[in-house]
Amino acid sequence: MNIIISNNSSVPIYEQINNAIKAAIFSNELKEEDMLPSVRNLANDLKISFLTVKKAYDELEREGFIKTVQGKGSFIAPKNLELIKEEKLKEIQDYIEKIYNISKVANIAEDEIKELFKMIFEEDF
Repeated sequence: MNIIISNNSSVPIYEQINNAIKAAIFSNELKEEDMLPSVRNLANDLKISFLTVKKAYDELEREGFIKTVQGKGSFIAPKNLELIKEEKLKEIQDYIEKIYNISKVANIAEDEIKELFKMIFEEDF
């Protein structure tokens, strides 16, 4: 797993780590029961505070993506398909809200947006 962080990003570093690990889980690069680097090792590799990595791991655990076993490390949790689906639906909802806001500013009709969606979905199939 290759985590790349950007100090210039507006996204906090712990969230960049969180997103990178989730992306690796969604793409099956990380599989159930795979062991993550220790907090200290990842912090050293990324040259950041171990508290930042710990915050990312704690959030991933709270969200159900990883599990931590005292004295053994952190592991990818069994995939909860509903959790993954809910996460992706929330992401889609955020994009749709952005589309809605852009369409209002540009005075683009709902029918035009629906037509765009229809064209995109038809191209996929």
